[in-house]
Amino acid sequence: MPRFLTEFRDFAVKGNVVDLAVGIIIGSAFTAIVNSLVKDIFTPVLGLITGGINFTNLFFVLKDGTQTAGPYTTLADAQAAGAVTINYGIFLNAMISFTLVAMVCFILIRNIHRLRELGARKAEEAPAAAPTVRNCPYCITPISVDATRCPSCTSVLDSPKDAAPTA
Repeated sequence: MPRFLTEFRDFAVKGNVVDLAVGIIIGSAFTAIVNSLVKDIFTPVLGLITGGINFTNLFFVLKDGTQTAGPYTTLADAQAAGAVTINYGIFLNAMISFTLVAMVCFILIRNIHRLRELGARKAEEAPAAAPTVRNCPYCITPISVDATRCPSCTSVLDSPKDAAPTA
């Protein structure tokens, strides 16, 4: 039994498994953000633009219900009557929701990439640190920029300007 637990521990704490778990957790949080953005921001605007059209009640009746005959004003009435329907309005709602979610994901990911690129550019633009090492002008050995004598050839160096700094 201890061998089994050791193998399980090794499996569970492997980098890939932990990374996958973190990815799933972050993905769930990201899904909540995207769904809220679509439901609470984009869908009301779309409803305002389309005049509040509700696609849910768009359907074709293939066969009248056994309890009451059509016409049915809502999908709920048709389903309550036992009618067989093709619910293309629900499909349209799903397609619109998918399109909105895809668009929001695209916008969020694009902006995340722009922020990452901006951070990379700022890192590239940062001034280079002053060199801490230079070469001895006599033996070309790397020495400290503050050195006044080369430890290899023992040459006396007048000032740090005597030698060119190394990269």
